[in-house]
Amino acid sequence: MSERQRRKLDHVRLAVAGPGARAGGAGWEDVHLVHRSLPELATHEIDLRTSICGVPLARPVMINAMTGGAPGVTAINRDLAAAAAELELAMAVGSQTAGLREPEVVESYRVVRRVNPRGVILANLGSDATPEQARAAVEMVEADLLQLHLNAPQELRMREGDRDFRGRLERIARIVQELSVPVVVKECGFGVSRETARQLYEAGVRAIDVSGRGGTNFVWIEDRRAGVVEGDPGLEGWGLPAACALAEVAALDLSGLELIASGGIRHGTDAAKALALGARAVAVAGPVLARQQREGAAGVRAYLEGLLADLQTACLLCGARDLAALQRQPVVITGLVGEWCRLRGVDLAALANRSQP
Repeated sequence: MSERQRRKLDHVRLAVAGPGARAGGAGWEDVHLVHRSLPELATHEIDLRTSICGVPLARPVMINAMTGGAPGVTAINRDLAAAAAELELAMAVGSQTAGLREPEVVESYRVVRRVNPRGVILANLGSDATPEQARAAVEMVEADLLQLHLNAPQELRMREGDRDFRGRLERIARIVQELSVPVVVKECGFGVSRETARQLYEAGVRAIDVSGRGGTNFVWIEDRRAGVVEGDPGLEGWGLPAACALAEVAALDLSGLELIASGGIRHGTDAAKALALGARAVAVAGPVLARQQREGAAGVRAYLEGLLADLQTACLLCGARDLAALQRQPVVITGLVGEWCRLRGVDLAALANRSQP
């Protein structure tokens, strides 16, 4: 087994190891939806269909990138793909660098398309990829979109990780320009700031997964892989809380920019808050992986069915029959997230006083 394959298995093992693998403070508890006592809606009327860069999504919930690249994880992707197919959810595979370099692990990615032949699938590579590698990753899983992930903090904590991040923006711009499918740039749990979002937008990117702090903690994972018992708490808690990242990037109001929210989204109400703040879809990973490890495909399906049902309930209680209506509902932001937004120039009063025509 190669060092890369061992790393993939370590990531899965540590991601479900316990609370330390989950960065605290996503901030969703500081985001409040305003209850409508007279919603004048029935649950069957709620329609949350959406799209990312013109690719239709039947539901605004995605299974985010988790794994691939080792024989031992093929069963994980098979289970995730089966749930995605049944529930009509988009799904991203884990980083495909291993698949491009080690032919024996390609099946750990291709299984997703085989199990879900008509679903929306996102390929996945790092931001150091070339256009040729991007095309090969898309072809490997017959992807509808490509995720390019940003993960500088994780790389810096990996013994074998990158130390030079120059030229990444130029590489992203080339791939966006040359690839035949839309590109989503995704953080890995450290949050996209408004400054980074503007850089990406000017490079031609039109879809960003802000992926803030609060989900899987890759600095903690890499520290434990390296045998560090007590890491630097400032680094192990590094990044923008997910709610803060989403709120400040959504406030930029850049024409044509579409946002995906991830980071600490575990429940349907978290998803509703993120969608109300401006995301076109939300993505979940850690809780899905934990259920798969305990209960297989059936556990994944049960968890996601519950999340979708609770999302529908939250929309009804806000009086929102679709995504556009939800994004016109008032959202009150308090606590740390409110203070962050106030200092970063987000108009909290305007958000709190929105109303549906």
